[in-house]
Amino acid sequence: MSPRPRAERRQNRPLREVLDDLLGHAREIARRAKEMTPAELDYAQQRLEWLTDEVWRVATGEAPPG
Repeated sequence: MSPRPRAERRQNRPLREVLDDLLGHAREIARRAKEMTPAELDYAQQRLEWLTDEVWRVATGEAPPG
């Protein structure tokens, strides 16, 4: 029996790109959290919240705010 061709997982490229940004940011925070200043941690948290909102917007097809 021959192997089945693999389907392309990245059907929704905009979602994949935003998820990649979110994962990269989370990994950077995990790597640097102990040495980050309070201001850097605050900005990192704000960016995490923005990225999760962006993932939700792209995944659900909602229009961007504003």
